[in-house]
Amino acid sequence: MNRNLIALACIATLALAACSRQPARPATDAAVNGTPAEATQPAAVDVIPTGEGPASTFDQREFAGSFTGTLPCADCPGMDVTLVLEPDGTYRTTHVYQERPDGTWSIDGHWSVESNDSVIRLDPNSKTEEDQLYGIESRERIVMLDADGKKPDSGLDYGLTRQGAQ
Repeated sequence: MNRNLIALACIATLALAACSRQPARPATDAAVNGTPAEATQPAAVDVIPTGEGPASTFDQREFAGSFTGTLPCADCPGMDVTLVLEPDGTYRTTHVYQERPDGTWSIDGHWSVESNDSVIRLDPNSKTEEDQLYGIESRERIVMLDADGKKPDSGLDYGLTRQGAQ
């Protein structure tokens, strides 16, 4: 019964993720050395304003880092996830299904912060993958959200924790 509930929760999360809209891309700025940045790559964002006051800003470069955790899995003991958020706005996730010899895959793309600096949007380079959302609980912990930006109500832990010193 619990496996069926977990399977249903995972399927619902994936189905909701498939309905997410594509985010607006940031405008391309000049590169640090004065040469124009390539049009195919979004400009690196140093600071994203929160709209909560002149001194309140989100520093994307400072927040970047590696987050890991084991997420619930419907038909295996768990899925080990590593998410690396690069300071330049790119990311790479690696997913490993536990107890599956061929259950590893990776996704890369660009990440941005939205919803008053409380949500990370992962926009994959692949057109077959959907955007993924993570809520920022703290500098040390993020939690996977559904396509509507809500935490799963299954009671299971969908969190990833920062690894290494920053």
